[in-house]
Amino acid sequence: MNLQPFLIGDGWIEVLDGNDTARDIFKRHYSYRSRQQMRRAELIMGPGFKLLLLTADAGALCAWRKEKHRADGQFGVECAIFRREDGDLASELLTAAMSIAWARWPGERLFTFVDPREVVPTMRASRPTWGHCFYQAGWRFVGITKKRLHILDCRPEYLNRNSDNPAAGSRS
Repeated sequence: MNLQPFLIGDGWIEVLDGNDTARDIFKRHYSYRSRQQMRRAELIMGPGFKLLLLTADAGALCAWRKEKHRADGQFGVECAIFRREDGDLASELLTAAMSIAWARWPGERLFTFVDPREVVPTMRASRPTWGHCFYQAGWRFVGITKKRLHILDCRPEYLNRNSDNPAAGSRS
């Protein structure tokens, strides 16, 4: 793993697409495809406006991307990569990353795709849940793509509603 001495402190640090440490973590993410599959080796994110976050201890990576026009009909800011290998609870890291994304793109819908064939489910109420940390951070299931990926999204009002009424129940 590539550790970089400038990563000092706590929480998320914004890095440039192509950062060596970020690329090393991304290579262990299930969505990684090798160069033979047409990905430029030095960059890890696709086109659009980008926000690449790395924790100071290099234990987690989060990539946000906003495209002007998406072929899949989704809108908002995509969480293109989220990987936690070490450090704080994944849902806490994700919540902090969401705050940074909303500071960059205020009020935007956040969305992501989870591949249930690649992600180990967490059992919750005797049912499998894929992308459990997203649900814990206030995200909701909104559909399935043609490729059978789960679509999850989060909007600021989801979280405001939950914080106004702590007795509202679980955040699933």
